[in-house]
Amino acid sequence: MQALEILLGALFTVAVATAAGALLLRDACQERAVRFVVGAALLSAGVFAACAARVAYPSVFAAMGIAILWAARSRLRPRGPLRITEDWKYKLLLLWFILYFILYFFNSMAPEASFDGSRYHLGLVSRYLREHGFERITYSMYAALSQGVEMLYLYAFAFGRHSAAAMVHFAFLVALAWQVFAYGRRAGGPMAGACAALLVFASPVAGVDGTSAYNDVAVAAIAFTLFYLLELWDEKRAPRLLAAIGLVAGFGYAAKYTAWAAVPYALGFVAWKSRRARDVLVVAGCAAILFAPWMAKDWIWLDNPVAPFFNRIFPNRYVTVAFEEEYRQHMSHYDIKSRAELPMEATTYGSLGGLVGPVFLLAPIALVALRRREGRRLLLAAAVFGAGYTGNIGTRFLIPALPFVALAMALALSRVPGLALAIALVHAAISWPPVVTRYSHADAWRLSKVPWREALRIKPEDAYLESHLFFYGATRLVERTAAPGSTVFVFTSIPEAYTSRTIRVAYESADNTMCRDILWAAFVPEHEPEWRLRFPFPRQALRAVRVVQTNRGSDQWSIHELRVWDGAREVPRAARWRLDAQPYPWGIENAFDGRPITFWKCGETLRPGERVEVDFGRDEQADAVLIETAPDQFGIRLRLEGRSGDGNWKSLATAPEITGAPAPDGLRRAAAAELKRRGIDYVLAFDGEFGAEDLARNAGEWGIRQVGEYKGARLYQLP
Repeated sequence: MQALEILLGALFTVAVATAAGALLLRDACQERAVRFVVGAALLSAGVFAACAARVAYPSVFAAMGIAILWAARSRLRPRGPLRITEDWKYKLLLLWFILYFILYFFNSMAPEASFDGSRYHLGLVSRYLREHGFERITYSMYAALSQGVEMLYLYAFAFGRHSAAAMVHFAFLVALAWQVFAYGRRAGGPMAGACAALLVFASPVAGVDGTSAYNDVAVAAIAFTLFYLLELWDEKRAPRLLAAIGLVAGFGYAAKYTAWAAVPYALGFVAWKSRRARDVLVVAGCAAILFAPWMAKDWIWLDNPVAPFFNRIFPNRYVTVAFEEEYRQHMSHYDIKSRAELPMEATTYGSLGGLVGPVFLLAPIALVALRRREGRRLLLAAAVFGAGYTGNIGTRFLIPALPFVALAMALALSRVPGLALAIALVHAAISWPPVVTRYSHADAWRLSKVPWREALRIKPEDAYLESHLFFYGATRLVERTAAPGSTVFVFTSIPEAYTSRTIRVAYESADNTMCRDILWAAFVPEHEPEWRLRFPFPRQALRAVRVVQTNRGSDQWSIHELRVWDGAREVPRAARWRLDAQPYPWGIENAFDGRPITFWKCGETLRPGERVEVDFGRDEQADAVLIETAPDQFGIRLRLEGRSGDGNWKSLATAPEITGAPAPDGLRRAAAAELKRRGIDYVLAFDGEFGAEDLARNAGEWGIRQVGEYKGARLYQLP
């Protein structure tokens, strides 16, 4: 029964999307794969609207689908049976397609065990279905990303749960391969198209990504559909194609930020070929239908239309510039020593998240295709949709450019009779899972077998997930033990798609990072508030004081407490005080709340001009400012300035006197109480994680209670 529900959920989603595409395109394009992708854009927009209206119920989705299928019933009639050529070359290629289809079908239907798919792709999808729509999520940077493909997953998930969503992604892989072949056939090279389709379809990274609840293969299908539609419109100039072009271009951005170039690519092509403002406006307007809602959602909820990026342009409290810069740096380099390693890693070794296949070391031969108009357009599209790879060198970020490169390669190789066929067959043979293990690294992301028993649920789902999905057991521990509606803080992400509890991961937002740092401040000496930075100056009346940071460095400036003194008397804090901080004004009140466990952090690495300012609202007599903070910021260089009643700022002290002091007592209990105040009910820690030993050894001092344990995962309830 479960296997039937999975198939129903996936097939219903694909059928509804195809029907929606048929309604829009009508006779302008009868390619089933194109109709599916165009209709997927429309269905995605419809699910977004349902989520925004908070009516995301299976019954609503079912009614939506039935209505679309009924409206399109006359346009879904088959055009005739697919004809299999008698040419043995095509039959040989078809045999490999069938073998890979079987491999992929059962892997997509098997329990969803991919890393990102089980964590945030379907984690968010499952939350939207539980809440019947969107909710304001500020604790996860992934919730800010555009989720156009996830809207389709939500539709399928409502009927067939996790595996149905993965099977929808597999449908995009099939559609992509078919379109590559169809374009080759239209361009006068059917054999080149068939070989290129196999190069894409059999690519190990395309196979494992396209059978998981990721979105990279979907982005590739969207990109190639856009390319195909533009070529078709250039021939027919049918108005409906312009609308489809705009929708698919906007769907690219909605599917993944890295496909943002789909919109200017489509607009540029239409403007170049048409030279009519009306045509360009149609494309732009239809594209906006898909991408503008995602930008508006982020602008309204997160103060940044392109969250979680470009935070220096759109400053907000949810993601800091320092985190973004560190994230970008990591994604563009990972742990490789030199970018000279990338060709072998991406094609053969696979340690950067999969491999496209060793034959793609021949990719430079695609430049030979520049001699043909089709080759030039293919390579331009490859450059447009492959540009995102420079920001993230994970191999799957090459997938959107893969079909264009494969077709250009096949066109170039076809100049020598039989060569394209030979390369495609070699690629298919050496990309079969048991063969891949002979040359790839052990940590390469790849498929390993045909899990038909697991797909049909002959073998229990829990046992498969326990053995194939990291921390699945810990997730089920959370689901069994943590109270319904509770929030769990984790240092390492877990498969959120398999729990209904709210999971807050330490690095996924500024507030989560602050919670982690508060925990560290309770027991890590360099994070404890042991520094005292005192600025003495002649006693005088001041209206405001500010501390200015003047150095550059990789540290982040932080302040646990800032106190103003008049002799032996601390100037009492008052409601009239106005606090400000730059470049990160949010949370500055934590430096004035009298609790040493809380603190303000500037949100960027050290640079001149960062400051903290307090306006007293009236003149106050003072002769010193004292900062209590942690010694994990040796690069800071501070000076103190004051403003008197005349409104002019003047220097009060060029540097502080730095002394040490014992950390206050009770920091552990105070940290646990602060996390509770911030909405966290439990902490999940894994043996071996930084801080896990202290939580276990000093649970009494923390005031926490261990309520569950599973294979080194310990769940603590906060007081």
